[in-house]
Amino acid sequence: VQLVESGGGLVQAGGSLRLSCAASGFTFYDYAIAWFRQAPGKEREGVSCISRSDGRTYYADSVKGRFTVSSDEAKNLMYLQMNRLKPEDTAVYYCAAVRDPLAPSRKLHFDEYDYWGHGTQVTVSS
Repeated sequence: VQLVESGGGLVQAGGSLRLSCAASGFTFYDYAIAWFRQAPGKEREGVSCISRSDGRTYYADSVKGRFTVSSDEAKNLMYLQMNRLKPEDTAVYYCAAVRDPLAPSRKLHFDEYDYWGHGTQVTVSS
């Protein structure tokens, strides 16, 4: 299993970015795939998850209404569209995968996930 993130960069507050995660070695159908982020000095935080086992998407409260997760199963790609970005969104963003099913309460817990990309930096200036 390999996950490779791209699309990070520097953006002004209020702007948008779209992150991509290219996956290989597995099919999305059997897995929960998620975005996490980690800011300096902080714990890794779950941002969003797509879970095929229950057909739902999950979001952290801090990004609801601003971020949208999606996937293209034919291409094994996952996306995170981030709008109305804030300085507090600054972090390294990681995609991760684990074989489903996970309990709904665990979908955004980093210690549940087995496979990780190397991350992409997102910096939001004020």
